[in-house]
Amino acid sequence: MTWLFESQLVEELPSDCVGFVYLITNLTNGRKYIGKKLARFKTSKPPLKGRKNRRRGSKESDWREYYGSNDELNEDIKNLGTENFKREILYYCKSKAECSYIEAREQFRHQVLEKEEYYNGHIQVRVHGSHILGKI
Repeated sequence: MTWLFESQLVEELPSDCVGFVYLITNLTNGRKYIGKKLARFKTSKPPLKGRKNRRRGSKESDWREYYGSNDELNEDIKNLGTENFKREILYYCKSKAECSYIEAREQFRHQVLEKEEYYNGHIQVRVHGSHILGKI
């Protein structure tokens, strides 16, 4: 199962992409899930001999195989198979704050907690306005 952006297959993320906001749709019953995914994970290694600071780096996340963090959604994917789900990238984000803000904005816009057609069970966001103003 692949990711789509504006109906085009996504093989690689843009170089300036920190993460993305996505929509997963169950093709058998129309239920949906709105979430976000970061493009890279931070890594930490023990310090080299004689040093005190840990070595930090990053690696590509599991975005290619990712299907969301909702237990009910993942149970449906396990039972129905990935071929019965559509994964769409709605927005590419250039910062973690932008990802969090756009995810929450879309969840509120679509009233995901008020409708049975969404798998989303909660909305959790904490974003400072200075990270958003003039950047979206």
